[in-house]
Amino acid sequence: MRLFPPISNVTCEFTFTTNLTHQWLQRYGWEILPHPAHSSDLAPSNFHLFGPLKRHLGGIAFETEDDLISELRNWFDNLDVDFFRVGINSLLSRWQKCMDLHGDYVEK
Repeated sequence: MRLFPPISNVTCEFTFTTNLTHQWLQRYGWEILPHPAHSSDLAPSNFHLFGPLKRHLGGIAFETEDDLISELRNWFDNLDVDFFRVGINSLLSRWQKCMDLHGDYVEK
């Protein structure tokens, strides 16, 4: 399994955690990818989650914040586990595209 590494210029507060994370990943044989932890065009929420969520919520007017929260919980609770599996699996191919483009923006 591959993971994105933490951002290299973290503050001292996070350096200890970063080192522990790297040690844990090495112990279990996980490959650490040479790419920043956050890339907006690779974030699963940006390309897999928010599109379907936006379509689901489109045109709904909520009376209260509690109504919105209730609808969000209902939507997430009713998602099939494959929804998340597909999103994570497609992240790998998007990462490869980004690497092939030397970090440039990845289109769908």
